[in-house]
This record gives sequence, structure tokens and C-alpha cells, in this order.
Amino acid sequence: MDYVVTHPYWSYFGTMPVNLSIKNAPDDIVERLRVRAASHHRSLQGELMAIIEAAVEPPRKLSPVELVAEVRRRGISSGESSVDMIRADRDRDNNRY
Repeated sequence: MDYVVTHPYWSYFGTMPVNLSIKNAPDDIVERLRVRAASHHRSLQGELMAIIEAAVEPPRKLSPVELVAEVRRRGISSGESSVDMIRADRDRDNNRY
């Protein structure tokens, strides 16, 4: 039995791969990329693909513990404790009547 191919092979598995090109890349940037690729035991092509994949990856959701650690690492504070906010709300409500 003969098979007739009506669609390109790649169409069964999604979109066709795209070749990307960076023109006129400065020599110093290319050299730093080569060093970075070597430090990760990758080819220049592999390193560029890893950089692109990381750039478009959706952000990972943090667990509550990771979120608290990140807030502390960044030194973010609300300026007030929850107790102070509750007291201020209670005092405001008490003064209304």
C-alpha cells in the first residue's frame, strides 16, 4: 500500500521550528556568551536557547514560606504592624458614635 503525504512532517507535531539570527553582535558580548556557555558546559547555540527559554518562562508561584523569605530579603515592610492597624480601625470606629 502506498502512502500519500498530504501535510509536512512538522505539521503533525506543532509549528515549524524558526531559525533566529542576531546580526552585528559586538565581539565583547559574543566572547562573554562563549565564556558563559563554556561555564555551563553548553555550545553557544545551547546557551542562547537556555537564555531565551528562561526569559519567556512564566514566573513560578512562591509558597508562603518563600514569599516571606523574599519580602525579608528585599527589606520590604508595611510600616505598621497588623496590631497597630486593627487598633487604629477600632479607635476610628469608636469615635464615630
